[in-house]
Amino acid sequence: MNPAFAISDLGRIAYAEAYARQAETLEMVVAARGSSEPVGAHVLLVEHDPVITVTRRPGAAEHLLASRELLASMGVALEETDRGGDITYHGPGQLVVYPIVDLNLLNLGLHDYMRLLEESVIRTLAGFGVEAGREAGATGVWVPGSVRGRGDAAKVCAMGVRVRKWVSMHGLALNVAPNLSHFDLIVPCGLAGRPVTSLAAELGERCPTFAGVKEALSRGLLHELRGAWEAACQKRDGRVSGALPGAGSVGAGDSGDLGAGQDARSQCS
Repeated sequence: MNPAFAISDLGRIAYAEAYARQAETLEMVVAARGSSEPVGAHVLLVEHDPVITVTRRPGAAEHLLASRELLASMGVALEETDRGGDITYHGPGQLVVYPIVDLNLLNLGLHDYMRLLEESVIRTLAGFGVEAGREAGATGVWVPGSVRGRGDAAKVCAMGVRVRKWVSMHGLALNVAPNLSHFDLIVPCGLAGRPVTSLAAELGERCPTFAGVKEALSRGLLHELRGAWEAACQKRDGRVSGALPGAGSVGAGDSGDLGAGQDARSQCS
């Protein structure tokens, strides 16, 4: 039976509410394992009210540059998060995507999954005329300085995930047209001196609508996830026994020492 791949657009909601929906969806994906209707991925699309999220990583809280009083006066909430990474900002004009993915079913290691997310964004941006790519040692998607015609590469999409029972939570945040000045309240992802950009900043009047970006990225991400499923099927069919060795783990060499009941995190850096 082919697994289901679905998308739910939750609209603009608070961070805590979105987290609760992620947790509910994760349990649904886990419960579907071994059934006649497995779930490969259920992608949640959201736009958050202004919020700064800080992980439990030592030193992450030090990258908050604004006082709680200033944040309150600006209408920016402050939340602790259990994803990987450091500190980041979410707000209106930023497309946040939470793919709840059964990594075991798709035979995806944590490293491969992060590269899949990046590739989905890179291809989506290319479709809108923005040349973007990866930076060595820095997860996410960046617009090179040579393309921007000024300064260093700037991050246009931050990423950070958590894996529970080898199902992913959290995901990516693509800057379409957010208030970029809000990033001055933090050291984004803990990377001092690294600029942040958006599609609106790069394209000006040619910037696509938020709905257009949402549709394009959703389509591209589902394409990548279905491709991972097809590759997993081919890999399984190529084995004599037809079974995946090391069931309960993700890909070899990619946090494969973590059991199915344990957690893993990949950072927003």
